[in-house]
Amino acid sequence: MTSPAPAAVPPQLNGVSRPAPGPAADEGLARRLRALACTAPLHDLDARKANLAGEYGIYAMAEVALAAIDLVTLNMDFDTGADHEQIVTRLLPRVAAQAPERPHAEHERVARWVLENLINVGSVDRGFRAVYGTFGSDGSYVRRDYDFKLVEEVPGHGGTVFLRTTDEAVNVLVGALDTDVTSAQIAAEVKLEVLISRGRLADAQLAAEQARYRTVQYAETLRKTLDATRRNVRAVDWLRTVPDMIAEALDHVADRYRHENAILTNIRKVRDEAEAGLDSKTAEHKRRAAELVDIVKDCIRRHTQLQSRLLEAGPLFRAEQDRQAFATPAAHAGIDLYGQLLAPLLPLPLEQAGRVTDAFFARGTGLRTPVSVRVGDLVEMLLTPPAEREHLGAEMPEPDLVETPDDSRFSEEQLAAATELLDLPPDAPRRLSGLLTEARRSDPELPYLVALLAVHAASPSVGTAYRQGEQQLLFAVDDGTQLDDPEFGGADLIVGKALLDAAGMAADRQEAS
Repeated sequence: MTSPAPAAVPPQLNGVSRPAPGPAADEGLARRLRALACTAPLHDLDARKANLAGEYGIYAMAEVALAAIDLVTLNMDFDTGADHEQIVTRLLPRVAAQAPERPHAEHERVARWVLENLINVGSVDRGFRAVYGTFGSDGSYVRRDYDFKLVEEVPGHGGTVFLRTTDEAVNVLVGALDTDVTSAQIAAEVKLEVLISRGRLADAQLAAEQARYRTVQYAETLRKTLDATRRNVRAVDWLRTVPDMIAEALDHVADRYRHENAILTNIRKVRDEAEAGLDSKTAEHKRRAAELVDIVKDCIRRHTQLQSRLLEAGPLFRAEQDRQAFATPAAHAGIDLYGQLLAPLLPLPLEQAGRVTDAFFARGTGLRTPVSVRVGDLVEMLLTPPAEREHLGAEMPEPDLVETPDDSRFSEEQLAAATELLDLPPDAPRRLSGLLTEARRSDPELPYLVALLAVHAASPSVGTAYRQGEQQLLFAVDDGTQLDDPEFGGADLIVGKALLDAAGMAADRQEAS
């Protein structure tokens, strides 16, 4: 055995050890840790599915969670989000494909459980928290909390609640770190144009979907800025930051219009050229081109909506500035909880103090507004025709099956030769060195397999072999003798076969039955 390499010594500066190479490297590590934390709730779903009442081990919960994030992202708009029940309905075909023999009620329960865990329904603020460490300017290690959400519930019109994905969820969906939206969008669309021009439509479809996710994320950034302005105009920098962002976003939208129209022209050319052939490859090419046309058209629609919101941002700021600046402040007297409630109650008996606290908390929680349906919303709901639904759900694509190559180092013949060589009589164990020499005479690769089997036999699973009814068990014992071999080192093990108690095994199986 070789001795371990010496540990790297951190650099010294004035006698003080500096654990971090610099602020830039530490910031890069923090970004990667935050990106890794965003994927933890998805991995936690597969870890916690064993707690569900039933056999749910067959379901890949992380795959269902990624599909749910995808559906919410593509179904939410600038002003509204995705409908909860609609997302559950669209998740059912993917869940059912993993276990088609299971009942429909179980598929629906899995879809709802995954979606509720992405919202984190059980927590107080419905968010996730991760702890990571950074280094301060003095080299000290500082632990920081990172709070984030993946899918959040937002109020809609008429008392409804919609679902929206966050920036962290979009980063998880496209497999990227916390990158700049504009640069990521430009890179994605340049990559898309190159792939289409080269005819690689399968890869181009993936790039187009990622470009659409980045467009959604850019619109989310603007929407949050406008929402913060409506709450408090002083909380947003409308002097420099937001005007610069709006100007850059308008340039970004203009560039994307030109780019996407050129991409549409290129896609239609590929589609028209594919119409001449009738083979399966040409049909697949044509189908990919048609799907790309729909995706790029959706990108253009989202950019049109983003442009209209950008043009409305300036008037909205001025209107909110006038409204908040000239609004009459609410006149109300604050309550000193310590001086007016806690201090007078502490000397009182429990019976008298209970009446005071009951009266305070009964009136201090505030009024509860009952939920009521507006007549306009009710009429619209009643007059809207029901959407047509496919009886069997969406068509599932045929999977592309690729045969896994056989990358085993040892062949079946070599395994049989090694097994025959280690089939020793129970009363005649042998040294590992002799077995290696004998194996080397027949095959130069066979000693590696014999050594591997002998090392595994150094700690045999006696209980497992006993329960499985094995009659013999291969074992290896180290008596301190060094191995003298040109290729291997370590201990010259004593390898042999041990007989197991067949009568005892039969009795145990009879008692168990």
